[in-house]
Amino acid sequence: MCSGGCAKCLGITLIPLAVLSVLANILLFFPGGKTVNSNDHITDEVWFFGGLIGSGVLMIFPALVFLGLKNNDCCGCCGNESCGKRFAMFSSIIFAAVGFVGAAYCFIVSAVAIHKGPKCEINGNWTYPFIDGNYLSNHTLWEQCKTPVDVIPWNLTLFSILLILSAVQVVLCGIQAVNGLIGTICGDCKCCGCCGGDGPI
Repeated sequence: MCSGGCAKCLGITLIPLAVLSVLANILLFFPGGKTVNSNDHITDEVWFFGGLIGSGVLMIFPALVFLGLKNNDCCGCCGNESCGKRFAMFSSIIFAAVGFVGAAYCFIVSAVAIHKGPKCEINGNWTYPFIDGNYLSNHTLWEQCKTPVDVIPWNLTLFSILLILSAVQVVLCGIQAVNGLIGTICGDCKCCGCCGGDGPI
Protein backbone atom coordinates (compact mmCIF):
# COMPACT_ATOMS: atom_id res chain seq x y z
CA MET A 1 0.00 0.00 0.00
CA CYS A 2 1.23 3.51 -0.82
CA SER A 3 1.93 5.72 2.16
CA GLY A 4 -0.82 8.04 0.89
CA GLY A 5 -3.29 5.16 0.96
CA CYS A 6 -2.28 4.32 4.50
CA ALA A 7 -2.76 7.96 5.51
CA LYS A 8 -6.23 7.96 3.97
CA CYS A 9 -7.22 4.92 6.01
CA LEU A 10 -5.98 6.64 9.16
CA GLY A 11 -7.89 9.81 8.27
CA ILE A 12 -11.10 7.86 7.74
CA THR A 13 -10.65 6.26 11.16
CA LEU A 14 -9.81 9.49 12.98
CA ILE A 15 -12.90 11.43 11.88
CA PRO A 16 -15.53 9.29 13.68
CA LEU A 17 -13.25 9.13 16.73
CA ALA A 18 -13.10 12.93 16.78
CA VAL A 19 -16.89 13.22 16.45
CA LEU A 20 -17.44 10.76 19.29
CA SER A 21 -14.99 12.71 21.47
CA VAL A 22 -16.90 15.94 20.86
CA LEU A 23 -20.21 14.28 21.71
CA ALA A 24 -18.80 12.76 24.91
CA ASN A 25 -17.46 16.14 26.02
CA ILE A 26 -20.82 17.81 25.33
CA LEU A 27 -22.68 15.16 27.35
CA LEU A 28 -20.39 15.85 30.30
CA PHE A 29 -22.00 19.28 30.59
CA PHE A 30 -25.17 17.46 31.68
CA PRO A 31 -24.05 15.50 34.78
CA GLY A 32 -26.21 12.46 35.31
CA GLY A 33 -27.96 13.32 32.06
CA LYS A 34 -29.60 16.35 33.62
CA THR A 35 -29.11 20.10 33.50
CA VAL A 36 -27.68 21.84 36.57
CA ASN A 37 -28.64 25.16 38.13
CA SER A 38 -25.13 26.60 38.00
CA ASN A 39 -22.07 26.07 35.83
CA ASP A 40 -20.07 25.94 39.05
CA HIS A 41 -21.67 22.56 39.72
CA ILE A 42 -20.01 21.02 36.67
CA THR A 43 -16.71 19.19 37.16
CA ASP A 44 -13.79 21.49 36.37
CA GLU A 45 -12.14 19.08 33.93
CA VAL A 46 -15.20 19.27 31.68
CA TRP A 47 -14.34 22.95 31.09
CA PHE A 48 -10.86 22.00 29.90
CA PHE A 49 -12.57 20.77 26.68
CA GLY A 50 -10.30 17.74 26.33
CA GLY A 51 -12.74 15.93 24.05
CA LEU A 52 -14.13 19.01 22.33
CA ILE A 53 -10.83 20.65 21.43
CA GLY A 54 -8.05 18.14 22.10
CA SER A 55 -9.48 14.97 20.56
CA GLY A 56 -12.12 16.81 18.55
CA VAL A 57 -11.28 20.02 16.72
CA LEU A 58 -7.51 19.52 16.77
CA MET A 59 -7.99 16.02 15.37
CA ILE A 60 -10.22 17.07 12.47
CA PHE A 61 -7.43 19.02 10.75
CA PRO A 62 -4.91 16.13 10.70
CA ALA A 63 -7.66 13.73 9.61
CA LEU A 64 -8.59 15.94 6.62
CA VAL A 65 -4.92 16.33 5.68
CA PHE A 66 -4.42 12.56 5.83
CA LEU A 67 -7.47 12.03 3.63
CA GLY A 68 -6.16 14.45 1.01
CA LEU A 69 -2.77 12.79 0.64
CA LYS A 70 -4.21 10.07 -1.62
CA ASN A 71 -6.00 12.42 -4.01
CA ASN A 72 -3.03 13.24 -6.24
CA ASP A 73 -1.59 10.93 -8.89
CA CYS A 74 1.67 9.75 -7.35
CA CYS A 75 3.31 9.40 -10.76
CA GLY A 76 1.78 12.37 -12.53
CA CYS A 77 4.46 15.04 -12.30
CA CYS A 78 6.20 14.68 -15.68
CA GLY A 79 8.57 12.03 -14.44
CA ASN A 80 9.62 13.99 -11.37
CA GLU A 81 10.40 11.41 -8.71
CA SER A 82 9.26 13.55 -5.81
CA CYS A 83 5.89 14.38 -7.47
CA GLY A 84 5.36 16.91 -4.68
CA LYS A 85 4.53 13.94 -2.50
CA ARG A 86 7.59 14.09 -0.30
CA PHE A 87 6.69 17.59 0.86
CA ALA A 88 3.07 16.56 1.37
CA MET A 89 4.11 13.56 3.42
CA PHE A 90 6.49 15.71 5.44
CA SER A 91 3.69 18.17 6.19
CA SER A 92 1.56 15.24 7.33
CA ILE A 93 4.15 14.56 10.04
CA ILE A 94 3.56 18.08 11.39
CA PHE A 95 -0.21 17.58 11.40
CA ALA A 96 0.24 14.17 13.00
CA ALA A 97 2.19 15.90 15.76
CA VAL A 98 -0.67 18.39 16.23
CA GLY A 99 -3.14 15.52 16.48
CA PHE A 100 -0.83 13.67 18.86
CA VAL A 101 -0.61 16.67 21.19
CA GLY A 102 -4.39 17.20 21.10
CA ALA A 103 -5.13 13.55 21.85
CA ALA A 104 -2.48 13.44 24.58
CA TYR A 105 -4.05 16.52 26.17
CA CYS A 106 -7.46 14.84 26.19
CA PHE A 107 -5.92 11.67 27.62
CA ILE A 108 -4.29 13.55 30.49
CA VAL A 109 -7.42 15.60 31.29
CA SER A 110 -9.56 12.44 31.26
CA ALA A 111 -7.14 10.53 33.48
CA VAL A 112 -7.04 13.39 35.99
CA ALA A 113 -10.85 13.67 35.95
CA ILE A 114 -11.28 9.94 36.55
CA HIS A 115 -8.85 9.95 39.46
CA LYS A 116 -10.23 13.14 40.97
CA GLY A 117 -13.88 12.19 40.64
CA PRO A 118 -16.85 14.44 39.90
CA LYS A 119 -18.04 17.51 41.75
CA CYS A 120 -21.22 16.79 43.67
CA GLU A 121 -23.34 18.00 46.57
CA ILE A 122 -22.62 16.68 50.06
CA ASN A 123 -24.51 18.14 53.01
CA GLY A 124 -25.44 21.20 50.98
CA ASN A 125 -21.86 21.86 49.82
CA TRP A 126 -20.54 21.30 46.31
CA THR A 127 -17.13 19.69 46.52
CA TYR A 128 -14.85 16.88 45.30
CA PRO A 129 -15.23 14.10 47.89
CA PHE A 130 -13.14 11.52 46.01
CA ILE A 131 -10.05 13.55 45.19
CA ASP A 132 -7.72 10.68 46.10
CA GLY A 133 -9.37 8.27 43.66
CA ASN A 134 -10.57 5.88 46.37
CA TYR A 135 -14.09 5.81 44.95
CA LEU A 136 -12.93 3.69 42.01
CA SER A 137 -12.45 0.63 44.18
CA ASN A 138 -15.04 1.40 46.86
CA HIS A 139 -18.46 1.88 45.31
CA THR A 140 -20.14 2.35 48.69
CA LEU A 141 -18.62 5.83 48.75
CA TRP A 142 -20.80 6.76 45.80
CA GLU A 143 -23.74 7.15 48.17
CA GLN A 144 -22.14 10.32 49.53
CA CYS A 145 -23.05 12.22 46.37
CA LYS A 146 -26.69 13.21 46.61
CA THR A 147 -26.84 15.59 43.66
CA PRO A 148 -26.65 15.29 40.68
CA VAL A 149 -28.13 11.81 40.70
CA ASP A 150 -25.92 9.21 38.96
CA VAL A 151 -23.19 11.79 38.35
CA ILE A 152 -20.43 9.31 39.26
CA PRO A 153 -21.22 6.57 36.70
CA TRP A 154 -22.06 9.28 34.16
CA ASN A 155 -18.73 11.08 34.48
CA LEU A 156 -16.75 7.87 34.90
CA THR A 157 -18.23 6.34 31.75
CA LEU A 158 -17.80 9.41 29.55
CA PHE A 159 -14.30 10.25 30.74
CA SER A 160 -13.33 6.59 30.27
CA ILE A 161 -14.64 6.77 26.71
CA LEU A 162 -12.57 9.90 26.12
CA LEU A 163 -9.55 8.18 27.65
CA ILE A 164 -9.87 5.22 25.29
CA LEU A 165 -10.64 7.33 22.21
CA SER A 166 -7.70 9.65 22.84
CA ALA A 167 -5.37 6.68 23.42
CA VAL A 168 -6.38 5.24 20.03
CA GLN A 169 -5.86 8.64 18.41
CA VAL A 170 -2.39 8.92 19.92
CA VAL A 171 -1.47 5.55 18.41
CA LEU A 172 -2.93 6.42 14.99
CA CYS A 173 -1.14 9.77 14.87
CA GLY A 174 2.07 8.00 15.85
CA ILE A 175 1.57 5.55 13.00
CA GLN A 176 1.05 8.41 10.56
CA ALA A 177 4.21 10.14 11.81
CA VAL A 178 6.18 7.01 10.92
CA ASN A 179 4.23 6.59 7.66
CA GLY A 180 4.87 10.24 6.78
CA LEU A 181 8.58 9.82 7.45
CA ILE A 182 8.68 6.82 5.12
CA GLY A 183 6.74 8.78 2.51
CA THR A 184 9.13 11.72 2.86
CA ILE A 185 12.16 9.50 2.29
CA CYS A 186 10.77 7.15 -0.36
CA GLY A 187 7.93 9.15 -1.91
CA ASP A 188 4.30 8.11 -1.82
CA CYS A 189 4.59 5.02 -4.01
CA LYS A 190 7.35 2.84 -5.30
CA CYS A 191 6.51 4.11 -8.78
CA CYS A 192 7.90 7.47 -7.72
CA GLY A 193 11.35 6.03 -7.47
CA CYS A 194 11.44 4.60 -3.99
CA CYS A 195 14.20 2.05 -3.58
CA GLY A 196 14.88 2.02 -7.29
CA GLY A 197 11.35 1.39 -8.58
CA ASP A 198 11.09 2.30 -12.26
CA GLY A 199 7.40 1.96 -12.91
CA PRO A 200 4.00 1.39 -11.41
CA ILE A 201 3.62 -1.66 -9.24
